[in-house]
Amino acid sequence: MIVILGDDYSKLAFLCADRSVCLHAKYGSHYIMRIPRMGRDIAYDHWSCDLLCAASSPDLYRINLEQGRFLSSLSTQSPALNVVSRSNLHGLVACGGEDGAIECFDMRARSSVGRIDAVSPARDIDQEVTTLEFDGDGGFLMAVGSSSGKVLIYDLRSSYPIRIKDHMYGSPILDIKWHQTLNSERPKLITTDNHIVRIWDPETGDGMTSIEPTGTINDICVFSDSGLMLLALDGSQIPSYFIPALGPAPKWCSYLENLTEEMEEGAQTTIYDDFKFLTKEDLERLNLTNLIGTNLLRAYMHGFFIDYRLYKKAQSLADPFAYDNYIEQRKKEKLEAERASRITIKRKLPKVNRVLAARILEDEEAENETKGADGDDIKKKSKKKKSLSSDVFRDERFAAMFENKDFEVDEQSLEYMSLHPMSLHPTSSKKQPSLVEEHFEPVMEDIDENSSGSDA
Repeated sequence: MIVILGDDYSKLAFLCADRSVCLHAKYGSHYIMRIPRMGRDIAYDHWSCDLLCAASSPDLYRINLEQGRFLSSLSTQSPALNVVSRSNLHGLVACGGEDGAIECFDMRARSSVGRIDAVSPARDIDQEVTTLEFDGDGGFLMAVGSSSGKVLIYDLRSSYPIRIKDHMYGSPILDIKWHQTLNSERPKLITTDNHIVRIWDPETGDGMTSIEPTGTINDICVFSDSGLMLLALDGSQIPSYFIPALGPAPKWCSYLENLTEEMEEGAQTTIYDDFKFLTKEDLERLNLTNLIGTNLLRAYMHGFFIDYRLYKKAQSLADPFAYDNYIEQRKKEKLEAERASRITIKRKLPKVNRVLAARILEDEEAENETKGADGDDIKKKSKKKKSLSSDVFRDERFAAMFENKDFEVDEQSLEYMSLHPMSLHPTSSKKQPSLVEEHFEPVMEDIDENSSGSDA
């Protein structure tokens, strides 16, 4: 994450993945500092010279670049913050949290002036705010992007959105830009997710055009007062797109104007913005094959376009338990994320009897997990039988068992397998022979037939 601190490139601030904030000047790196939690977004308040850092904590960190020190943080009610944005007109600072709420702060009073649940009007439960941006003209509009792929436009004087736009891909909104063009009086909204870039009118909701590259989109850069934009994909190349309807080409690439005039065509293409593409198999799954040939389906290539609202209704009727499955999946994802964030202790196995030591540690971890799940049942079981724990490694009576090679257990030996007949070691290729195989030799059928023929 990069923030420009001045009018040119001479002063930059980088938010790095190791909880550090790097300040750069013309000559290179100037100073590096660390914030308490993992940073997710930064913004700069040029009125007070405060660098605002949103991190995985309910506090919004403030770093004053004039004084060169941390100031008291702004506390929010969200469990963690994903994004922070500031209006250049009135200086209001807005923070978007993991709980789908937006909280605004007045930097003059350094206190919260309002908080709303920004995602719930879109009928999304348990979703997050992934991006937000103030408009550059009046300062009263704010565009909010959710993790479910929807963009909501709010008026700061109202707690309900005036417009909701669905990207229809279900992936989080990565970036929102208010783009003022010379070709139109009203600004356009450029919203981006991992699959598509949509350019549309915030007042009417009508789509102007869309860009769908071959690859996953990570970021977008739009040149101000022009129609040129760059996309950062997973690949090494950065594709560029020029849309004359958004604005003229920049001065340093004015030749794009001549190219677009030569390629200009009179025919207008139809934009299926509020439609969902379905194949014939999808129609059979949703029981909508009877709509083929009607006005509700538009044939296109190997499938059909259907109104997105009709598609959502048919999907809810075809799979009424989809919401319950979604809630269960979200719970599993949260549990897996919590497990991944835990600190795991890496234990070194001894040189002697490594298999036995690993088995003891696995039994101990399994016993600890079951204790956390149900303590009463474990107490009853522990009275009957107690397994070995890692205390055996520190006990002086058994220390030689994991240090001296004379005490090493050979699990492939016949003595061990006779005492443990049910244990099968994956590395052991020998098996104890049965009594029949030990005292009798196998006789093939072909040998018996040949011998009988010769006797005859």
